[in-house]
Amino acid sequence: MNAAGSLRVARQRSVRIAAAVFLFPALFFLAVYIAYPIIDSFVASTMEWKGMGRQKSFIGFANWVQLAGDRDFRTAFGNNVIIMFMSLLFQVPFAMALATFLDIAEKKGTIFKIVWFLPYLISSVAIGVLFKFALDANYGLIASVSKLLGGGAVDLLGRPGAALFTVIGVVCWQYIPFYMVLYLAAYGTIPVELYEAASIDGAGRFQYFWKVSLPLLKPTVISGATISIIGSLKYFDLIFVMTGGGPGVSTELMATLMYKTSFVKFNMGYGATVACGMFLLITLMAILTITTLNKKAEA
Repeated sequence: MNAAGSLRVARQRSVRIAAAVFLFPALFFLAVYIAYPIIDSFVASTMEWKGMGRQKSFIGFANWVQLAGDRDFRTAFGNNVIIMFMSLLFQVPFAMALATFLDIAEKKGTIFKIVWFLPYLISSVAIGVLFKFALDANYGLIASVSKLLGGGAVDLLGRPGAALFTVIGVVCWQYIPFYMVLYLAAYGTIPVELYEAASIDGAGRFQYFWKVSLPLLKPTVISGATISIIGSLKYFDLIFVMTGGGPGVSTELMATLMYKTSFVKFNMGYGATVACGMFLLITLMAILTITTLNKKAEA
């Protein structure tokens, strides 16, 4: 091997060593905090374990058989699916509308960027507590206004038919700003020359949005939709604070069911099964969403 070949081999070796050194910490933490818990959860799903002590009994697929016939889990999954569709129906279009307005307004819309983004900066637990008191049937803001106008108490969180849609409204209020910023950032990647060329050709703002902006924003829209679907299927904190899954099971989600099973009923084995079921369903839905939206984008 000549000197040039030896130098190339040495350089490739040094690059591989450097890559391994820099990737090792990330791969280590991924293995410890993501891969291992997932594997351990699947192992725990085959056990009967109360969560206290090391006494575990191997029961095979008994927990999975129970999960397949669990009516509460089906109800929880159905509620997650409703949140998913309602989130896609409201979060994506509203966020796109706000981002389009801010893109048109440019520097004049700075104050709106700040005000509209504030809900996303508040923690989910704080928002849950805030709206739980604001929607209280007796002393909440809406109930107080209703009584002031001569009406009765308004119990949005205590009625099974209204509770889920009420918390969906709060979820959308919190997360629309995130998607707004996501789409606004995507707007920034569109060259100004395209708008100028469209204006010269006589295209208005509406035509420019549908014919130029939206096709270029499709990858970001797909990413936003995927994030929304995954987030909707694993949602927990805000709804747990506001309703705890009630009244009844009207706002029960897979994550709240997993928490109650594991840490309230102390059935860690079945709780792990619920968690694994969540993992499989979320993975399947994400794959189907990405595949479907990418096919539509390519068409």
